[in-house]
Amino acid sequence: MTLAIVLAAGSSAAGLTTAGGEPLADRLADQLRRAGAADVRFAATLDELAALADAATGPLLVTGTDLVAHTAVLRHLATSPVGPTVALVLGDPPVPGRTAVREERGQVVDAGPLDALDGDATGVFGGALRVGVDDLPTLAAAARAAAVGARPVAAPVGPAGDVSPLPATGSAGHDDPGSAVDRLVAGLAALGTLIFAQRVRLLVAHRVEDAAALVAAEAAVTSVDEDRAELRLSVKERDDFFSTYFVSTWSPYVVRLAARLRLTPTGVTVISVLFALGAAVLFGVGGRLALVSGAVLLYLGFVLDCVDGQLARYTRHFSAWGGWLDTMADRAKEYLVYAGLGFGVSHAGLGFGVSHAGLGNGWALAIAAMTLQTVRHMTDTWYGALHDEAARRPRTTTGASGGIGDRLNAASTRVQADTGSLSYWLKRTVVFPIGERWALIALTVALFNPLVSLIAVLVWGGLAFAYTGALRTLRARWMWVPVLDTVDATLHRDDGPLARRLPVVRPMGPLTLAVIAALGPAALLVAAGLGDAPDGLRWAVPVALLVLLAGGLGAGAAHNGPLDWLVPAALRAAEYLFAIAVGVVGGAPGWLIFGYVFVLTVHHYDLTARLEKRQAAPPLHAATLGWDGRSVLLALLAIAGVVSIGMATLGAYLLVVFVVSVVLAWFVRPARGARASAAPVGAGGVAPR
Repeated sequence: MTLAIVLAAGSSAAGLTTAGGEPLADRLADQLRRAGAADVRFAATLDELAALADAATGPLLVTGTDLVAHTAVLRHLATSPVGPTVALVLGDPPVPGRTAVREERGQVVDAGPLDALDGDATGVFGGALRVGVDDLPTLAAAARAAAVGARPVAAPVGPAGDVSPLPATGSAGHDDPGSAVDRLVAGLAALGTLIFAQRVRLLVAHRVEDAAALVAAEAAVTSVDEDRAELRLSVKERDDFFSTYFVSTWSPYVVRLAARLRLTPTGVTVISVLFALGAAVLFGVGGRLALVSGAVLLYLGFVLDCVDGQLARYTRHFSAWGGWLDTMADRAKEYLVYAGLGFGVSHAGLGFGVSHAGLGNGWALAIAAMTLQTVRHMTDTWYGALHDEAARRPRTTTGASGGIGDRLNAASTRVQADTGSLSYWLKRTVVFPIGERWALIALTVALFNPLVSLIAVLVWGGLAFAYTGALRTLRARWMWVPVLDTVDATLHRDDGPLARRLPVVRPMGPLTLAVIAALGPAALLVAAGLGDAPDGLRWAVPVALLVLLAGGLGAGAAHNGPLDWLVPAALRAAEYLFAIAVGVVGGAPGWLIFGYVFVLTVHHYDLTARLEKRQAAPPLHAATLGWDGRSVLLALLAIAGVVSIGMATLGAYLLVVFVVSVVLAWFVRPARGARASAAPVGAGGVAPR
């Protein structure tokens, strides 16, 4: 249950009356109810707010009494999916008496008086914030510190990324002017709270100090059609070129229709999966009509892939389950299409001849495309985590600024700010995002054939990987911010019991060992592909396994190097290459190797989706055996000469574990938690009239 608090302390707008004759504070209370608050309280002082925070068992919405805004602005704040604690941020020029903020990648990394930000302010606090349950103790501490005119101080970031408040120090009297809600958000930021920024776009929100400003703000609110603005807001502000100009120009009409039909975002996601599955089947069937029809289905499936997120934003129906499902469905759809293309190539006899053990060019290319894309996504995820950590914890290590990494970072910021320019679109397109991938597949299949499509995906994907990898490596070395040491590295490395028990080789570093681990399987795969009798390489499988297990020698080492964010991707590449090599050596059919690697990718995408959604490990993660355990089993199967049967059995086992884990995590455990839910939120403060 969400509790909303209207904080009147220190506000010059407390006595303002709206055009309708009601106090502005009372109208805000009514808007908070319509925005989703189950209960609304007035707090005259910061101490009263601290007491409410102590008693609350759900998220809190806190506003001052000087905010004039569309109700949708408050609803968006209350339902924002970006994080548990979110602050409204306005683009108004910073002025004395208001808390200025500095944002990076959507996070408020600093907040306080304008002069304290040394000219780096990117906006001003909008007078409203939502505080997640885990941050309520910090909110209470910040409120009590602000109440006595003190500035709270955060302890240094610990090895796990935690921030613990130290005793409040110093006077905030003239250093932190402004209303209580301004001092409150500045205190939260000072305590190291992870605060995300909720920007106002198309809608209206203003903070007012006198009657004239109130009249002007109300006129601005009434001049904007709220529902029409919300429909336009359902489209991402910054999307890829293909999505922006070939999907989002008409997808809002589909969003409105879906809302009228009472479709849920999850329902639209399921329909998009069916479209992608139909496209994959048509690609496998072959023939010009089937290929063109499949390309049309693929395009429509991508439109629906955009619509599910737009519908969620329009209806404000967000859920952790929906976000997780959308992430997993996106990858499953793409890889189903790769499978259809691979089958289509083999079925039509396209390519350069048939390679070993039934691994024709079609399945080989499909496996390569899936492996490349997964490893790319792993680097994308961890680079994003690295960048977020850099925003929260600015680089303090030694090293000359102004180097190539610094210049690249500045150049990237300039390009991203130049929205709509040629350089902006080139930067967004060259990295080969999902819209461009689906567009390329649809066009090449419709105009040529599945073989051309797979080759095009591999070539563009490989070039994009090289481009982003090189630039990100340079920027990461400049930032020098560890990220794997802020999470459970064992979980995200996907180490099994064997890797956790291997001795630690610290001088080489975990990334070097992970790269070495991939070299053995890669050499085995190349030898099996070039040789005439891959089955004769069965003796080399244990050797490749020993090289692979070198990756486990870094499991217990500190992952705090500037490039250690690449370790998970390197380990994914090592395991996939080993599985493919064992499949080729053991004579497994191409579709079976593809299916086994596909199951591995599903497991690993589950881990990255949980990282992005800040969720715990899957319930049955230990039962997946780890990359080392799975690889040892595959090696034993190769030595025994039963790779096909063993790979099918192990893949089926991992798929069952995944499905059961999903049911436990998303249905069984939440149902148990709902039955054991806590009592209603405690009361404090004064109920509104």
